Amino acid sequence: MNNTVRDLKFKIFQSGNPLFLYIGLNVIIFLVTSIIAVILFLGKTDFSMSDWVRNYFGVPARIESLPTRFYTVITYMFFHEGFLHLLFNMLGLFWFGNIFMNFLKSRQFHFVYLTGGLVGALIYIAGLNLIPVFNGGLIGQTVIGSSAAVMAIIVATATLVPNYSIVLLLFGEVKIKWVAIAYFLISFLGLSSANAGGNLAHIGGALLGFIFIKSLQRGNDWSGIFERKPKLKVVRNEQPAPKKPVFNSVSQQEIDAILDKISSSGYDKLSATEKEKLFKASKD
Repeated sequence: MNNTVRDLKFKIFQSGNPLFLYIGLNVIIFLVTSIIAVILFLGKTDFSMSDWVRNYFGVPARIESLPTRFYTVITYMFFHEGFLHLLFNMLGLFWFGNIFMNFLKSRQFHFVYLTGGLVGALIYIAGLNLIPVFNGGLIGQTVIGSSAAVMAIIVATATLVPNYSIVLLLFGEVKIKWVAIAYFLISFLGLSSANAGGNLAHIGGALLGFIFIKSLQRGNDWSGIFERKPKLKVVRNEQPAPKKPVFNSVSQQEIDAILDKISSSGYDKLSATEKEKLFKASKD
């Protein structure tokens, strides 16, 4: 048991893998709040854990509430309404997050997850306040859940490698671009449902994921703000290390061809030259 706890602690907090970090944080927070809710229920108290979470950690729709609850645009993406809400979000994060990490850096994962959740919160607030059909129904409205952040990871991954295939129960092998499109359509159609605010947040996360990858493919890596700057050192009487050859210019056609090859044959089938080109294009 002790070994299991140590292994989980290492994976979540020390491995440096953001996928394990965010899944771990979401699960831990859910377990803590759920256990407290059960204890309160057994004690026959009038305190509602669900209401407390939404009041203090959920993003309020009313703009007037934001000055005192500005922090909720971050905290809301680590709380969930119920087990199924958590389960489906974590499954999506795990499946697509693993693919994401095969091609991009940890800092890019952090950026897409956090800013996807942040943009989702802003779209939620803007949509409920500006779209006429929602006017007048904002009192008490809040949103919680990691869905917007997970949606950003899903759409970013599908935009980067649209023809990458996964196997789904009942459907067999499916290209992830169709899975991402299905997720987006479900959220869009859900704008007329009782969870319109949550679906607005999903759409915001999806837009962030798509725009981030398109910008990255043009050579603009917004996640650079998370990159640690190397400390300056004075080096004397040392010969400069020989530089490794790099590909200064990799065309989009070459990258598309490499990604198609990964989708059909797997990453291991790439030549050393193709791997170097993909590394240069996606990580510089």
